[in-house]
Amino acid sequence: MSSSRPLRADARRNRENLLAAAREAFLAADDAHVEEIARRAGVAVGTLYRHFETREALVAEVYRQEVAELCEAPTRLLAQHAPDEALRTFLLLLVKHAAVGREMGEVLESIMATDSPVFDDARNEMAHALDELLAAGVAAGVVRSGISGRIVLRALGGICGMRANGWEDDAVRIAMILYDGLRWSPTCGAGGGQ
Repeated sequence: MSSSRPLRADARRNRENLLAAAREAFLAADDAHVEEIARRAGVAVGTLYRHFETREALVAEVYRQEVAELCEAPTRLLAQHAPDEALRTFLLLLVKHAAVGREMGEVLESIMATDSPVFDDARNEMAHALDELLAAGVAAGVVRSGISGRIVLRALGGICGMRANGWEDDAVRIAMILYDGLRWSPTCGAGGGQ
């Protein structure tokens, strides 16, 4: 929706229902049609199009919402855990996020062909979330310095881009190896023993 005015309560509820129904439909079937999504949300197709001009706009917003929820995690994790444990947990959440992206594979491909900035924005948000966790770990003396969230995200992207069966289990194992490498050890110092 292009208007910057706040939505009425019923319109906001319809939008939230549409996003929830779309996520569910996209995870269940890549070819989920807008009619099916509107039906699941309990609204008319016209209501869907009042909120999202195209199916691609709906796909992009579902993905943005997934990324926003993921990137809210660092603050909560740091409030509940030591910085290194918060980082470890977030790395595992990133693997789960990649699994959701795979389940929505064909749906997400529909916006790759557009000029949508959704993927660039998502990478920036995830790198920033990692930067927050890494900085907290460095400040606590439990994570090595000099590593950016973007570098960690690139490493995870390679891990999560594997195409083999059982990729998610392998990605978790490799993410934990990456985590071990990010942790500061008094025997190797912050520079990793270089």
